[in-house]
This record gives sequence, structure tokens and C-alpha cells, in this order.
Amino acid sequence: MKHKYIVVTGSLMSGLGKGIITSSILKLLKLYGVNSLPLKFDGYLNYDCGTMNPFRHGEVFVLDDKGEVDMDFGNYERFLNKSMNSKLSITGGKLFSEIIKKERKGEYLGRDVQIIPHVTDYIKERITTVAEQEKLEVLVIEVGGTVGDIENSYFIEAMRQLSLKEEVIFINLTYVPELESVGEQKTKPSQMALRSLMQLGIQPKFVICRSQRPLEKSTREKLALFANLNPERIINDSEIKNIYELPLALISQGFDSMLLKELGISNRKLDKVQLNEWKRFAKFLDNGVKNHARIAVVGKYVELKDSYASVKEALTHAAYANNAKLGIDWIESEDIEDASPEQISKKLGVYGGILVPGGFGSRGIEGMINAIQFARENHKAYLGLCLGMQLMSIEYARNVMGMKGANSSEFNPKTKYEVIGLMEDQKSIKLKGGTMRLGSWPVILKSGTMAYNAYGASKAEERHRHRYEFNNKYKNIFAKNGLVISGMSKDKDIVEIIEWKDHFGIGTQAHPELKSRPEAPAPLFKSFIKAAIENNKTL
Repeated sequence: MKHKYIVVTGSLMSGLGKGIITSSILKLLKLYGVNSLPLKFDGYLNYDCGTMNPFRHGEVFVLDDKGEVDMDFGNYERFLNKSMNSKLSITGGKLFSEIIKKERKGEYLGRDVQIIPHVTDYIKERITTVAEQEKLEVLVIEVGGTVGDIENSYFIEAMRQLSLKEEVIFINLTYVPELESVGEQKTKPSQMALRSLMQLGIQPKFVICRSQRPLEKSTREKLALFANLNPERIINDSEIKNIYELPLALISQGFDSMLLKELGISNRKLDKVQLNEWKRFAKFLDNGVKNHARIAVVGKYVELKDSYASVKEALTHAAYANNAKLGIDWIESEDIEDASPEQISKKLGVYGGILVPGGFGSRGIEGMINAIQFARENHKAYLGLCLGMQLMSIEYARNVMGMKGANSSEFNPKTKYEVIGLMEDQKSIKLKGGTMRLGSWPVILKSGTMAYNAYGASKAEERHRHRYEFNNKYKNIFAKNGLVISGMSKDKDIVEIIEWKDHFGIGTQAHPELKSRPEAPAPLFKSFIKAAIENNKTL
């Protein structure tokens, strides 16, 4: 099979949305029945995303096969409704690690090892191997960073070399600024960026332009002139209401037809059933609906929304499943650490549901515990994810069971009541990267519980990322005091899900947000939003 490649690069600045563009291209190819997958390159020298701070890089997305990858993989999965694997993630760290291994084995026959040809050849080999193994018609490659970065320069050179032997279509994402005082779209930065790209030997077939408002005809024509393209190849990507509308915006500009023609793919019909389902979902998010769910996400990384990207999308999918208009407020947990009960009530009382997401470290922990206590005592719907489940246990121990000072050994190694402790198999581990309990694990659910009802089955599989766990020596004591242990690991060694008895409150050691898709919302999120809707009706 002759494989074809699409390479998506970015100009001028990071954060323009290459991941959403790549996901949208994948969605369009899927709608036409083209077998495609993404491959993401990130230039940083980390081996993977596992040790990165969410404040700097956004959330760490975990795959079924234990891979810790860039958050763009979340959008790939959500747009394709398909699970990815770690082979599709290439970092500078992985590349150079493999090159050094080869050198140490003597595989370069005494040659001095260089970026060109050894690194670039290895990149091309990795890419073509993925396309072959996955039997792809099209592999869509997203190049992280910005053209001109030292970190991705060797990868862009490898893409140029790949295009000499393979069918490669380059698509460049750029930014067209508009000075408020002038009121004119400025093309000069993109002109210079395109010139730099072409100096590297790369001619884009499409230029996609982020802008505050739709591109003017003169703007499109000017950019087309400098890009050596017809004006219709300059694609508008002005501000949209939600990310799921972008494939529809691309179709409206004829991008799908032009792309298929460029790929040489003919006799493919657009799947209008799938397209209409996607339209319904995308348009639903901005239309008036029957129900309303107002949610507070109380976390420690809320200043950077990308830290909780999958949480936001999972709430969106669950709201759609419940025909609900969703309102999310992001609350910094440190802001309510020293707040009085009255202040907390004033801040959180307006919400139908409270969610505490994952995280690491002691900062902001007491604020999250305060939020959980408020949710429990005031019958607010509650969902705790990973850390949110652990803190739910600690709050219950302190305020229901009278275990004053109960804590996790992560935050207080000398706590008298170690409700949450380091997993046994983690105690001898010194390396931080890739050593947590990662990937998809089965959970056995107890009949008659909220978790069982949410999943509609006795078994579920969710993705995990944690080092600490519920201390099993307290299991019976908690159960006697009314906390429901509704989910256990398959070997019955790890407490996976806990619940409150009298109203909706669930904590899960897993990260169910990572498997949520528009077509298949996460079951616990669906149940959480349903409970929040009922609460909002009484406010």
C-alpha cells in the first residue's frame, strides 16, 4: 500500500491550535472513510510528558497502553472516537535516547553520529514504520512548536527529506493579527513566516489563518501571493464558539474537497449520517436546552485551563447526553483554604455540582477538602477524580469518623491516620518518569451502588495515573461508618471507587475523563451532571 502524509506546522507563536487543526483534518478524513491516524512530534528533551508541570504544559494525557503523552492526544481521540497508542508520540527525548542506544551498540559502524543523516533518517524510519504497521492510507503528522524553533528544526528537515520520496502535503497554521487602533488585518508577520518556511525547502499546499474575525478578501489574496497559492487555499480559522465546530467550518470553505483532490483520493462519499450527528453535537453546545447544570471545578491548576482540558470536555459530553446547558466556574483551591464556613457557602452554594480533579503536592489541598465537606454536608452532587477521591476519603475520616488530622502520607508522612498511602510497589522506585500505576485497568463494581448504576455493568475499564492509594487497613472501619466502597481492582487489592450513602457523591481513583468522547460520554460524568441538574432545579 502506498501511504500518504499530511504534515501540519505552526508559524509565529505556539498555542494557535495545531492540535485542533490536526484533529479536524482527521475527522474530515474519517467522514470520507479514509483510514488515517495522527503522529505527534514534540521537540522537548523529556522522554514523555509524565514529569511535566501542568502549569507549563497543560494536562498529561494517559493512554490505555500506559503512555503519558501530550494533551493533543485527547483531542485526537475525541474527534476520531478511537484510542491511540504510544507509538504515535515522538519526543526529542525518545529520538535521542534511541540514537544513543544505537551508537552504543555499534550500529553506526564507526561513523561520527550527526543530526543529518542519522537523526533525520531515524525519524523517517519511525514515520514510515507506523504507516506500514497501522496499514494507513494517510498519516497526519503534527509538528509541535513553531517553525524557527531550534527544538523542531531537525524534524522539519526530516519532513522535507520525506517529501522527496513520499507523497507529503504540508499545511501551515499562522496568525493574522489586527491592531485595534488601525482596524486592519496585518499579513506581514505571516508573510515573513511563510518565507522562512519556504527557505527551509517546504512549500505549503494550504495556509490556515487564525484571526479575530473572518479573513478579508484582500488579506486572503495578499497571503496567497506570498505563499504561491490560489486564494481558496488560504483557509479561514477565525474565532469559533467551540472546538467541535472547526471541521464544519473547514467543510464550508471546501477544504475537504481540495484536500482529497490533493491527496489523489477519489470516489469517496461524505458520510452524511456521521456528519449530521457531529453537527447536532457541535450546534447543541451553543443552543438553548431544557436543563441547566452549573458546576464548580475546585483545583490547584485552574489558572491554566489546559491543565484540566479533558475534565472540561468530559463535562461537555455529559451535558450533551443530559440535554443540559453547562456552566463551569474554575475555583482556585488555595482561595478557600482559610475561608469561613459562611464564605465557603457563599462561594459554592450557587452550584449544583462540585468536582475536584487530580493533582500532586500539598498546595491547595485543604481548600479542596473544605469544598468536599461543603458538598457532603449540603447535599451537592460531588465527583472526585484520583486526588479528588483520596481527599474525599480524608474529609470523611476527619469530619465523620472523628479521625483528627487524618491525611495522606504524600502531604504529611507523620500523620497518625494514614488514610492514603504510597502503593507498596512504589516504595522501592526512585525514578519519577513512567513509574506510576498507569494505563487502563479493570474495576469490579458492587451491585446496587451508584457506580454500578452509572456503568450499567459489574465491570468497567478506566485509565489511571497515581502512586498513592486508599489504605486497606481502614476499609472495614470506613464501611461501618457509612462510606460505600463500590469499586475494587480486579485483584481486590486496590480501592477504586467510594460513595456517600445519602446523596450523589462519588470518588474514583481513575481518570474517567480521559476516555470520554462526544459519542460515548464517561458514565460517571453523565451521572454527576444528571445529579447536578436536579440540584440546580432547587436553587
